[in-house]
Amino acid sequence: MKAVVLAGGYATRLWPITKQRPKMFLPIGETTVIDRIFADLEADERVDTVYVSTNERFADDFREHLAESEFEKPQLSVEDTSEEDEKFGVVGALAQLVEREEVDDDLVVIAGDNLISFDVGDFVNFFENKGESCLAAYDVGSKELAKAYGLVELDGDRVVDFQEKPEDPHSTLVSIACYAFTAETLPLLEQYLTDGNNPDEPGWFLQWLQSRNPVYAYVFEEAWFDIGTPESYLEAVAWFLDGESYVADSATLDNADIGHNVHVMDGAELTDANLENAIIFPDATIQGCDVRDTIIDEGTYVENMDLAGALIGAHTQITNQRDE
Repeated sequence: MKAVVLAGGYATRLWPITKQRPKMFLPIGETTVIDRIFADLEADERVDTVYVSTNERFADDFREHLAESEFEKPQLSVEDTSEEDEKFGVVGALAQLVEREEVDDDLVVIAGDNLISFDVGDFVNFFENKGESCLAAYDVGSKELAKAYGLVELDGDRVVDFQEKPEDPHSTLVSIACYAFTAETLPLLEQYLTDGNNPDEPGWFLQWLQSRNPVYAYVFEEAWFDIGTPESYLEAVAWFLDGESYVADSATLDNADIGHNVHVMDGAELTDANLENAIIFPDATIQGCDVRDTIIDEGTYVENMDLAGALIGAHTQITNQRDE
């Protein structure tokens, strides 16, 4: 069995913190979003190769990351794109990877920017038991949220209807970017694209596939975060921290009040600061600030500011000369 971790997006909604780094490298505690997925796939003996599908812009970042990691299975597979408007779409990129790497085994596909709470091995067990293509499904609990995803209707655990980004969803059970395709299904990717179907979202392929072949849903209830916005990244870290805080040993705190869901990384310096629900990247300096619901990138200097809902890029200097 092979696996693909999709890591080809440009994450423009998270700029500036993802303008020069893949969003899959965003820290979650002591690890990263994508490394949590790698760890599950590394531990599953049924998976012998993990293809990391990324673009030319971030290819060197992934080469360096994989070279420094302890994982043995991941290997890079690079799309021929370097800008957002050159993207093939997820289905197009997946079809190209299958052809480029000559994949003819069962294939697990996971988005590298998804924080999932279940063990990928449990999903693989479900897939093997069914012997048919599968998807993971999650109840987002809101019809407004469901409009942004692929809506899944089930009979038992078999998918009987699939609607990608419906305008008027009739339920809140959606497909997340975690799929398993049988080897026999893979040639249908090319057929789907040749027929002129939407190459962008995998949900469109699942909708097309479900009308032709059996597809089953692995429904889970723990937690799931599609990390594509500052808000979703803050929510993912808050879920991981569970109301606590994480301060790296090499960070320096001087009269700093660290509240709930605060993640402070290596080398950061916090003086006369109050923080709540915030992410502070390495080597940032925060002096005389109140920081809430905010992400501050590495090497940034912020002084005498009240920040709420801010997203501050790397190596920025912001000061406010307050009246004495």
